[in-house]
Amino acid sequence: MFSVVHGFSVPKSVRKRGAARLAAAVAVSGLVAGGAIAGAGTAVADTPGQQHQGGAVATIKGLDPDASGKAVIHQQGGDRPVSAGLFQMVVDGGGTLRTYCIDIHNPTQPAAKYQETPWSGTSLSGNPDAGKIRWILEHSYPQVNDLTALAKSAGLKGQLTNGTAAAATQVAIWRYSDHAQVDAVDAQAKDLADWLTKSAQNVGEPKASLTLENPAVSGKAGSKLGPVTVRTNADKVTVTPSEELKAAGVKVVDKAGKAATTAKNGAQLFFDVPAGAQPGSGSLTVQATTQVPVGRAFASESKSQTQILAGSSDSTVTAAAKATWAKQGAIPALTAAKNCAKGGVDVTATNKGDEAFTFKLAGFSYTIGAGKSKTVTVPVAEDQAYDFVITGPNGFKQEFKGVLDCKTSGTPTTTPSSKPSPASAGGTSSGSTTGGDLAETGSSSSTPMIAGVAVALVVIGGGAVFFLRRKKAGTAGH
Repeated sequence: MFSVVHGFSVPKSVRKRGAARLAAAVAVSGLVAGGAIAGAGTAVADTPGQQHQGGAVATIKGLDPDASGKAVIHQQGGDRPVSAGLFQMVVDGGGTLRTYCIDIHNPTQPAAKYQETPWSGTSLSGNPDAGKIRWILEHSYPQVNDLTALAKSAGLKGQLTNGTAAAATQVAIWRYSDHAQVDAVDAQAKDLADWLTKSAQNVGEPKASLTLENPAVSGKAGSKLGPVTVRTNADKVTVTPSEELKAAGVKVVDKAGKAATTAKNGAQLFFDVPAGAQPGSGSLTVQATTQVPVGRAFASESKSQTQILAGSSDSTVTAAAKATWAKQGAIPALTAAKNCAKGGVDVTATNKGDEAFTFKLAGFSYTIGAGKSKTVTVPVAEDQAYDFVITGPNGFKQEFKGVLDCKTSGTPTTTPSSKPSPASAGGTSSGSTTGGDLAETGSSSSTPMIAGVAVALVVIGGGAVFFLRRKKAGTAGH
């Protein structure tokens, strides 16, 4: 992970020891410091933290009993049965999603909340077979709803049902998402899974249903801050300014300077800040109704199985952008995004003011010159909860929190869930590969993220490694 530090090479053996020690320090010290950060919530701005990059937000309901079947994981210690099939999700604001699991060793958590997430923020990052999973989704059930035609394409002699087709599709996906040795129990499902596995080809990641490029902007009062660019597959989005913008007299306008209440794909939006505006910040929200593209990943902040989209009704999708303005001095804008390739969280700060901006992050101070930007990649252990409260001059505070879930193997836990897990497409809470029986509903003892508990990443000593890279002014974002 830590191969280059400020231009200096690090021996491989040292890198491994350092990564392990850092992970241990994060796990222990984060728990100790959690209470110290939790109380700071009221001091943090209500405007978006920019952790979610836009799209659909949904709650998982469990496996569809009419679109699931049985499978067997082959492993040391004997075969283990598991349910395999389609999950159902309900979208915030309206709509339904159908998904498959791409995280066989972790269970689903009860009523877990999921966010549409780029592949780079999930276990698909760095997986050379990720594109094959998308191919399988597009060439099998439920995208191919004619089961007779699907059976014919696969050269099957018998008939398929919704359950056998879904089980086969899930099995084929697991072979590429988790590289698991797994088979469907039903003979027809087994043959379909084998055909899908052999036929799959690598295709690219689908674009987000809705996202905003450059979602955190800053600048001087009396100017137009932006642009914030809309990217969506919807015909148009509605644009709504926050109450903070309205109170400050800040208008959301298009490229021509006209008030923007709607926008289309590729449109540029700006925050038009009056010259007399007092220093402040506010946000805009864009929303649309559209079908989420097949193959989009869905990740949970409660350490629940990562999912991948197999089908979508017309659903509500949203995204937000934040603006910060002042008359003079440092004028920062910050974003954060998970970076599974580097095993951490990218925190990007841009300063559009006329003075340097100094901020503190995880116990370290960073200074950004006027008109400059910088990205700090903060290492976070796998499955580790993090809560970054970034502080700066004049009472500046911004918070980013989440869980880094970049791998398909689970982390052991000894604390049972307060509720039994719903039907789960595979996995034990510990990711164990020996002993026990998964049964039809997956596993039942995993610790969900407890709402309201903020776990801080505290870096001990001077051995913490941060990756810094300068960006040109105006290119900060996720």
